[in-house]
Amino acid sequence: MKIFDLIGIGFGPSNIALAITLEEKKQAGYPTESFFIEKQPSFAWHANMMLDNAHMQVSFLKDLATMRNPASHFTFINYLHEKSRLQDFINLKTFFPSRREFNDYLAWAAGHFDHCCAYGEEVIEVLPEKFSDEISLLRVRSRDKRQIVHERLTRSLVISIGGQPRIPESFAQIKDDPRVFHSNDYLKQIKQHAQARKIAVVGAGQSASEIFMDLHHRSDATQIDLIMRARSIKPSDDSPFVNEIFNTDFTDFVFNTPEQERGRILGEFWHTNYAAPDLVLIEQIYNVFYQQKVADIKRHRFLRRHVVRKAIAQSDGIQFTLHDLNDDREKTSTYDAVVLATGYHRDHYKSLLAPLMPYLKDCSVNRQYRINSAPSFKPAIFLQGACENSHGLSDTLLSVTAVRTDEIAQELMNVINQSNSAQPQRTVTSALA
Repeated sequence: MKIFDLIGIGFGPSNIALAITLEEKKQAGYPTESFFIEKQPSFAWHANMMLDNAHMQVSFLKDLATMRNPASHFTFINYLHEKSRLQDFINLKTFFPSRREFNDYLAWAAGHFDHCCAYGEEVIEVLPEKFSDEISLLRVRSRDKRQIVHERLTRSLVISIGGQPRIPESFAQIKDDPRVFHSNDYLKQIKQHAQARKIAVVGAGQSASEIFMDLHHRSDATQIDLIMRARSIKPSDDSPFVNEIFNTDFTDFVFNTPEQERGRILGEFWHTNYAAPDLVLIEQIYNVFYQQKVADIKRHRFLRRHVVRKAIAQSDGIQFTLHDLNDDREKTSTYDAVVLATGYHRDHYKSLLAPLMPYLKDCSVNRQYRINSAPSFKPAIFLQGACENSHGLSDTLLSVTAVRTDEIAQELMNVINQSNSAQPQRTVTSALA
């Protein structure tokens, strides 16, 4: 079987940026053969949150390449130039393009690598290939939409699969009810609930706020309850000194900080990235509730300091048992549809790596995002977007993506050099090890 230097699981922004980095290193005389596997049928980035008037919260300069190589073909500025929109974008006088435009930029970049990406395949497991007393290769097994299983061999692996929707425990029993869905599926699912007259939005972050405003504009007859544990909607702090935590050198600081201190740092700046919408969006929501007071109507409700204790599926809707933390009492409310803007968890990679866990210790990573492994385990496995606890809050964002891929690529080159200096290549059959 063909042996790749690197296989990437997922082909979102992080792995597209890595493909760009490897391509530019190849042009500089450092060739690698890489391949990527993406479960979506074609490139899409948060497709179900492409809301009208939604903009990026990160500067376009923190694109797939600029922070690593401003002269790259793959910068957002060059994308605008190739699309004949550079002058028009300059006239907008903004660092924050629309989410729709940035998605088009990402798709444009991804399109350069169609020859080395398999879309519509979901990786189902990663298996070790053992020779003598060493694990020298990995067998990546994926299944396409026709249920055909594909196998590929690689010397190294990078996992960049984004987050999996976090479903609160109170919704665990009804998570498959079509009237309850995560913000990750919002635009797709809300079409099925055009007749809904009472909708709950659970969450306190950017997604919850955007969805509230989208629902507000969809129909004058729809009532929306915005439900959150917090007392108020807190804006993201993007002031200059605070924003320095997203600088690439801050990654070094966090990683080199004693583990017991990292939690304090993450906690101090937690609201820069979580449960922190843009101030403009908060002002829009405040204005909605103020105009209700002016008109003396009670269409929407802001249920602050409320916790969903229980959610039950009934024939007439989803019934909440809400605990009001303000006066310590419970009440019930029934909804036609429920949107969970409750964030993501980022540990799904562990299930993919289950067959390798005996060699991977505790899945801790080094500074170059490589999982620490046993001496007999030779393949390098890298994580993108799953190292917040060790590398800081910027890990799940675009802020460090371009520079991170350069660090991973350099580590990969070291792995390749070590492999080339080792014993001669062996022939590997298609049988499972």
